[in-house]
Amino acid sequence: MNDQPVALEHPAATPRPQALIGWRLLALLYDLWPVLAMWMLVAVPFVLGYTFIGGHDAHQNIAPFSPLWWAQWLICLTVTGLYAVLSWRRGGQTLGMRPWRLKVAGANGQAPGWKALLVRFLVGCLSVLAAGLGFWWAFFDRDKLTWHDRASATRMIRLPKT
Repeated sequence: MNDQPVALEHPAATPRPQALIGWRLLALLYDLWPVLAMWMLVAVPFVLGYTFIGGHDAHQNIAPFSPLWWAQWLICLTVTGLYAVLSWRRGGQTLGMRPWRLKVAGANGQAPGWKALLVRFLVGCLSVLAAGLGFWWAFFDRDKLTWHDRASATRMIRLPKT
């Protein structure tokens, strides 16, 4: 028996499998479902308030591009951002990232800070609004990084199977 201590490699020095764009898109699709559920919860007080407090017909929708419509979508965006940033900060993963073993990490391998995660979310939103161009950018990037990876100095890694 050898009683010598075993030298362990630093976790950041351990190479991790790349989080390819396909895995990222699957995670994004999976995360769509809890986000839609949160959006529905956000919409309930707006619809009830519009109908009962505003005195509108129950079959009438909130007018598109009205101040109330913008307020509802701003709150939906805020709730989505809170879901993503808090999930990334807490354990590096949203619900959609877990099945595919994806995790957000800082460029140095450590947990990213609040500012980096907020930048990641906002640039990711712009990427999605630009028809996913920021995601498709990873096909041409020398390090296979997306716009939000670069802008926030974070990385999406794929964890090894346990």
